[in-house]
Amino acid sequence: MPTSTKDFDAEALYLVLRDQVKAGLSGVADAAIVGIHSGGAWLAERLAADLGLQQRLGFIDVSFYRDDYAKKGLHPDVKPTHIPFNVDGATVVLVDDVLYTGRTTRAAINVLFDYGRPACIRLAALADRGGRELPVAADFVATTVALGAQQSLALARAEDGQFTLTIEKDHA
Repeated sequence: MPTSTKDFDAEALYLVLRDQVKAGLSGVADAAIVGIHSGGAWLAERLAADLGLQQRLGFIDVSFYRDDYAKKGLHPDVKPTHIPFNVDGATVVLVDDVLYTGRTTRAAINVLFDYGRPACIRLAALADRGGRELPVAADFVATTVALGAQQSLALARAEDGQFTLTIEKDHA
């Protein structure tokens, strides 16, 4: 079972991310926010509310689009993809909680293209932990963390909507 080794001020990190996204979308007429289930979806909900983009909010589950699906199998908590706006020509901010290998981002982009052709896709992540396997970089990121191979970052959302972000160490 993972155990927490360090806590971050996830609420302060969220504010940094929110301000970066707000500045990055300044003057963008056709902006939309799409969160990757589950942590990215939580962040996207809050960003959409804070930026007045609730009508341009969508959610993606990448379970069936991952290139490692055969190896990892199906995640037990598959959520429906829901994009209730026209993606064609939109500037989409794709939101994930933690950027790691880039495989989730690649899968999410594939899902987006099933819904249309955005003018631009910008990536926002609360944390970048390095370890990229694909050439993916976030346009907006609140913090960068170097982690060991047996560590991971975990975003959680309390019932009141407050975020916590912890480094967890897996015990073999």
